[in-house]
Order: sequence, then structure tokens, then C-alpha cells
Amino acid sequence: MEIVLLSTKNKYLEIFSLLDLDNMQKTFKRFSSIKEPLEAKIFAVNESINSHQLSKLKNHFEKINIRSICIYSNNRVTILSGKSLRIDSAFIKEKEIKKKLLSFNSKNKDDILHKGTVRSGERISSNGNLCIIGDVNPGAIVSAKKNIYVWGKLLGIAFAGKSENTNASIASLYLNPLQLRIADVIAIGPKDKPKNSYPEIAVIEKQTIIIKPHIIENKN
Repeated sequence: MEIVLLSTKNKYLEIFSLLDLDNMQKTFKRFSSIKEPLEAKIFAVNESINSHQLSKLKNHFEKINIRSICIYSNNRVTILSGKSLRIDSAFIKEKEIKKKLLSFNSKNKDDILHKGTVRSGERISSNGNLCIIGDVNPGAIVSAKKNIYVWGKLLGIAFAGKSENTNASIASLYLNPLQLRIADVIAIGPKDKPKNSYPEIAVIEKQTIIIKPHIIENKN
């Protein structure tokens, strides 16, 4: 089962696989800080999902403020289960399901450039590098499979190296986050405000996240 999350403005947020319907709490925990109403599109190819499983999934959705759910499946049991729970469910062919899913996947393959403030409750995720021209406010979450660059203040939560890339980094003009994570290494942000007037970068060294000046070399 593949699930696509969208904001109310139909803005792509994230796509993820849900393999274990009986152990969903850990999967949805990382979305719990999103305050804005969300939409979920479920793609189930050749999967028989009963009403009990869908009911548990729906309960988890409600906890993370998902207001709209739609199921696309080529399995009649899954469609009937969805309709019994008053979930918008469409029976379509396998080829069409994969085509719809591919259209979402293609939206997030490249690096993302975001211009403007990322406000509390907002979340931006990239399958490549993520560059933000603006501030990341407390309560906002930004994540990327590769590196994160914030051309402004980083005050929220940043997660780089989502694909377990320990060489990933997080750089900002003003680095004072609530939390940093690179691959599976987590660090809490400093209590004191940065006193430096230069950009800083967070990297992993000896299984620990360290922050150091971000020096851009002039190769000319």
C-alpha cells in the first residue's frame, strides 16, 4: 500500500509505503506535528484490505488531522471495505493505479527550492536536496534525503539524510534549531542563541552531530 499526503492546497508533502497495517503507530508518529488539514490518497494494487484494517488506518489518519481520504484499488474487497466506512473509493485497473502513483512520485524526484517562510505546523520534504530561501519557524519540520540549506533562520526541526546518508549536512545563515537529525543521529538544539555572524553547518563526525562554520571556498 502506498499513501500520498497532500496539503489542503493540493501541495505534495510526502509519499510512503505502509507494509504493516497492524503496527501503524510508529509510521504516523512523524506526521503528528503537522497542524494544517491534510488529504490522504491510498493506492492499493492487488491488495485485499478488510474494513477492520481500514478502520484502524482511518483512526490514525484522524489523529494527524487528515480530513479527506480517497482509495484507489483494483481489489473489490478493498473497495467495498472503504465504502462501508464512507471512504471515497474508486475501483480502477492496475495500470491506471500505477500511472496515478507515478505522477506523484515524479513531482518529488528533483531537488526542491522553497521561497518564503516555513511556518509553524508546515512540513516540506524532498527526495533530493532541499534549499529554503527564508526562515524555518519553531514548529515547522523540513526534511530531505540529501542536504538541507536554509538561507535564513533555522528555528524548527530539520532532518537530512533520510535515506541513511551519514554524509548529509544541514546548513543555515542562523542555526538555532529545536532539533537536528542526520541519518539516525539526533541532536537537540542549543539553549543559547548563536553569537556568530557567519553561516554554520551541521555534520556527523564520530557518530555525533557537530556544528561548525560553513566556509564556501572560492575556486576562481
